[in-house]
Order: sequence, then C-alpha cells, then structure tokens
Amino acid sequence: MKTLQNTNPALILIDIQQGFDNIAYWGGERNNPDAEVNARKLLDYWRANQLPLFHIQHCSINPDSLLNENNPGNAHKEIVKPVPGEPVISKSVNSSFIGTDLQQRLEESGIDTVVIVGLTTEHCVSTTARMAGNLGYHTFVVADATAAFSKTGIKGEHYDAETIHLTALAQINNEFATVLNTNEVLSAFKKNDDFL
Repeated sequence: MKTLQNTNPALILIDIQQGFDNIAYWGGERNNPDAEVNARKLLDYWRANQLPLFHIQHCSINPDSLLNENNPGNAHKEIVKPVPGEPVISKSVNSSFIGTDLQQRLEESGIDTVVIVGLTTEHCVSTTARMAGNLGYHTFVVADATAAFSKTGIKGEHYDAETIHLTALAQINNEFATVLNTNEVLSAFKKNDDFL
C-alpha cells in the first residue's frame, strides 16, 4: 500500500455543488450523508496547514442540467464553499483533467500526490482518480468523503447507492488509487511531521 509521504499533497474537491441535493434528479437514493462533513474536515486541515487544494466545479453544457452555470445548482455547497484566493477549476466532462489546467497547476507546484473527495463516487471521482493514477500521481480517494447515487442496470435491475459506491471504490483501489477514510488520512498526517 502506498503511504502519504509527499510533503505537498493536493486536496481535490470534486463537484460538491448544490445541484446534487436534488436526490430525485440523480436517481432517488444517495448513500453516505456525511460525505460533505468529512470533506469539510479535510478542507479545514488543508487550510490550517496551508496545503494546496483545488475546488473542481462541474459546469454542464446541457442548459437543462442542474449543474449548468445558469442554474442555482451549479453553486458550491456552503459547507465547502471556496474562500477568496482558493483556486476553482471548471470542467464540463467527468475527468477533472480534461479541458482544464489542473495537471499544469500540479506540475508547476511540484505536486505528485492527490487526495480526492467529492461527488459522485461512480462518475467524476472515479474518472478523475483513474486518470490521476494513469498520469503517475500518487492518488488517494477518501471513501467516506465521497457519495454515490442508485442506478438502473442495463436490464432494468436496481442497484442501491451503497452498492454503487462500494463497487466503484473496489474497482479503483490498489489499481488506480489507494482508498482510505477521513480519519486514516488525518492520522497519516499526524504521524508524519514531514507533512506539516
């Protein structure tokens, strides 16, 4: 298992936006109601220790999407709302690296480790983690700071949100990323003075 040993890890907060509060729009069921609370715990730690962080904001090109820039759902949730000076990167596809300057910003800052939180596990979190791993970053996904929605299968079968969440994490763990929980991330920092 990879360890958090980089001295300048970046926290990437993906799509924690108000549009995801409309559960019915996304499938009718969501797991992990504390995901945003845990993301905030990590954000507070990053802020307190002046570590690099990036807010990713999905700006759908579909005018009817809750995440379109002209709709209220595009806004960040208050719990993790960026403060002045914190970078916000807009994207219109699942990966935070496609059509953005995220990779350039990471390279310019000498960052080789990313810690990913946000919404949703099965879409933009997974896609960003897969690409980060392929690009060579030490990639960590925080399981209890991400969440998923239920899905309908190709034969009409129902998959509950927790199953979607857990299988999405299982598919990337130890292949594209290391999956941890919030307390494990914070404990890793506290045990390694090189982070501070």
